[in-house]
Amino acid sequence: MCAEKLLKRIECLRNEMTAVAMEKGFTSDESIMLSQELDKLLNFYESMKSQNAAEKVK
Repeated sequence: MCAEKLLKRIECLRNEMTAVAMEKGFTSDESIMLSQELDKLLNFYESMKSQNAAEKVK
């Protein structure tokens, strides 16, 4: 997945999570599920950045 597409997905998911949390509460099952999915994407993005930085050093 390219970084630009991943960032767009992260932003979309963040907006969706915020809307759900405001409507159903921050501890609703749906809010937690979206938060966990967002965490995975953010971790993947950070991993991509680290890998790219390491490749540039070589």
